[in-house]
Amino acid sequence: MKFEQQLALITIASWAPHYLNYRRLKEVLYADPELASFATEFDSEIAKVDHHYRVQEASAQAKLGELRAQWQSDMDQDSKEMWQADLARLLQQLENLTDFAQANLTGCRKILKKAAKVSKQQIARTLLPLVTNMQFAKSDSAETLLREARATWRKCTAVPVALANGVVNSVARKIVAAIPTVTELDLQSFPAGQVSRVWVALAEDALGLPIRVPVIVAKGMVKGPVVGITAALHGNELNGIPLIHRLVDELAPETLHGTLVAVPVANAPGFLLSQRGYSEGTDLNRVMPGKANGSSPQVYAYNLVHRVTRHFEYHLDLHTASHGRNNSLYVRADLTNPCTARMARLQNPQIIVHNTSPGGSMRGASMQRGIPAITVEVGNPSQFQKHYVKNALIGVTNILSQLRMVPDKKDPPEYTPVVCSRSFWIFAKSGGILTVHPDIAAWVRAGELIASVHSVFGDLEEEYFAPQDGIVVGKHIDPVCQTGNRILHLGIVEDELPAVVDDGHL
Repeated sequence: MKFEQQLALITIASWAPHYLNYRRLKEVLYADPELASFATEFDSEIAKVDHHYRVQEASAQAKLGELRAQWQSDMDQDSKEMWQADLARLLQQLENLTDFAQANLTGCRKILKKAAKVSKQQIARTLLPLVTNMQFAKSDSAETLLREARATWRKCTAVPVALANGVVNSVARKIVAAIPTVTELDLQSFPAGQVSRVWVALAEDALGLPIRVPVIVAKGMVKGPVVGITAALHGNELNGIPLIHRLVDELAPETLHGTLVAVPVANAPGFLLSQRGYSEGTDLNRVMPGKANGSSPQVYAYNLVHRVTRHFEYHLDLHTASHGRNNSLYVRADLTNPCTARMARLQNPQIIVHNTSPGGSMRGASMQRGIPAITVEVGNPSQFQKHYVKNALIGVTNILSQLRMVPDKKDPPEYTPVVCSRSFWIFAKSGGILTVHPDIAAWVRAGELIASVHSVFGDLEEEYFAPQDGIVVGKHIDPVCQTGNRILHLGIVEDELPAVVDDGHL
């Protein structure tokens, strides 16, 4: 459903003429259900795609060989910077090429499925082998080149980090029983090649004791980006915690390029109370970046930003659904920003929703500081879901690989994300016993029944129908429904991305 719009949203603009012309193929298909003209047009389209893929692959292979031959460890600084800029452009070309191949392969499968449905013929048996014999479909050489180029970057651009205070890195991991408490996260003070743990004090409780958040710092031996991950900003949204634990456990800080800063529990008071909000109920994801002289949650938010997250260069904020709701594995990101759009795709969620950083949110606070940030919604609240955690962890590792912080992993993504240009919630007009019918990540059509509300006596009170075609991003599962309760989060696929869009969901 809506693949034509999907393709428009993920197309690399400068390569647009070289993509499968899905719209043209549909027109030919409906004009000639016998498929003679369609087969000819399809053959021409895949040849066009394959030609562009081969040209780009050959140029990338030649460029990588050229850059490897040019590299000398004793090059002057200007030459090194030019060489790194050339390699960065090559990496972007190869990332685009892998995306290009996947999008067109998906397009071929979609249009052949549609052709079989329209013509009542098994057309895929004839035409799909033509696709699978094409270089863009059968070759993994672009991904191999991408891995080699990233490895070249890691090897040739490595700048060792000076060990603090003469520390000798004899042990890569050091767990200290007494974890210190600090009031400022000074990344320069942490030893290279180690995983360190600290408490960062953000406020004080009524006994004058510090209200602290746990922070894990994995600092590599080589300089690189600072990637920050926050979890449990809503205190009962827990899936991010085991994700961070597994990520840190799998990292090898002695080979890490850059620094990973992870906050497993960003809302310590809410976490201790097993609730979404701060101790007195305020939603911290609506008061960012806080105030230095404000209410308790505003001060806490201010210090979280100024003492911790301001040090990030990239930010992943991990959430789940709220109490009484279920979510898909989905990402909210500003898709008009090339960096956050790339981060969203690398996360490999089920769904990506274009959303331009609402005011008051953690993501918005980071974006305002010029820190590329995405929100990753990892399943459901108040539980650990191994399947969602595993897939979200693959996405986080993809982002670290793309930033050349860790070697490439070969874990295949489980999902091909559906990209939504916008989304919105449908709300209940009356109270009663709610039943939401579609499953998570299911497509619904305009006019399809999506929810029913019965009275407590069992009488049907209200029915809700999809206002337009879309995909179910999340839904309410608590049958106890009041007027104004959220029913269903509907993702919409259209041709263009709005300049500003906010679904009201933080």
